[in-house]
Amino acid sequence: MEPTRPLAAVLAGRTVVLDGGLSNQLESQGCDLSDALWSARLLADDPGQIEAAHTAYVRAGAQVLITSSYQATFEGFAQRGVRRAEATGLLARSVELARAASRSAERPVWVAASVGPYGAMLADGSEYRGRYGLSVGELERFHRPRVEALAAAAPDVLALETVPDADEAEALLRAVEGSGVPVWLTYSIAGETTRAGQPLAEAFAVAAGNDQVIAVGVNCCEPGDVERAVQIAAEVTGKPVVVYPNSGEEWDAKGRGWTGHGTFDVGRVRDWQAGGARLVGGCCRVGPQQIQGLARSVG
Repeated sequence: MEPTRPLAAVLAGRTVVLDGGLSNQLESQGCDLSDALWSARLLADDPGQIEAAHTAYVRAGAQVLITSSYQATFEGFAQRGVRRAEATGLLARSVELARAASRSAERPVWVAASVGPYGAMLADGSEYRGRYGLSVGELERFHRPRVEALAAAAPDVLALETVPDADEAEALLRAVEGSGVPVWLTYSIAGETTRAGQPLAEAFAVAAGNDQVIAVGVNCCEPGDVERAVQIAAEVTGKPVVVYPNSGEEWDAKGRGWTGHGTFDVGRVRDWQAGGARLVGGCCRVGPQQIQGLARSVG
């Protein structure tokens, strides 16, 4: 069911459940994501698998679906010989597939168009480090065309996510100006700093006072780092907080695999809510089963 109210309008009154990791669900469906384009490859090669993954999260109780555009960029597609017009269509398709899956629900389901960091395009793990050697202006010029293409597909919100660096957050917020689409901003973090080492209070301050930003927070981080990050985000910005940590395992960029043990615990959601979290879900390695547990806890 397509929502009739803006997402921002419901956050003051209740907590909204996001989906979980798209890549792990696609892999559980038998998809090979070893390509540098990751899940974005399927936008061209097998879009039905993406819609099926979104539908699995709808069935689990997710109220927001995040699109498969995290690693979808004009530059990345060009390296595969995809021309600009076709790439624009694939970005729009990412929104359309999530919207199609949302219609299978008997409740409103919003669509958030994923805008991943510059480092995601490089496919070398640098999105977990930031500090690419590019200026804010250069990063803005990189992000703006993709933002414009996604905004034209009419998502409910743009998810500026897994941002490792406050400078890139500033660039992203510049890039979305004039898009007419509300945004949320989430950092990838280590403890109480961004992955680039900036204090979270300074990083969240980038979004303070920006009315286009409907929520701020963290994603793709250790579950144990969430509670304090929620408190800082709420204190600095006064905005609703969005959190969707990963499973607690760590990504090995060289080995292209996950290591360690999962620590994601749906029992923590009450603490997140107490601190100001109003959008809660999961990222990498968090699947429909955990999202179902979150939905039950929140609901």
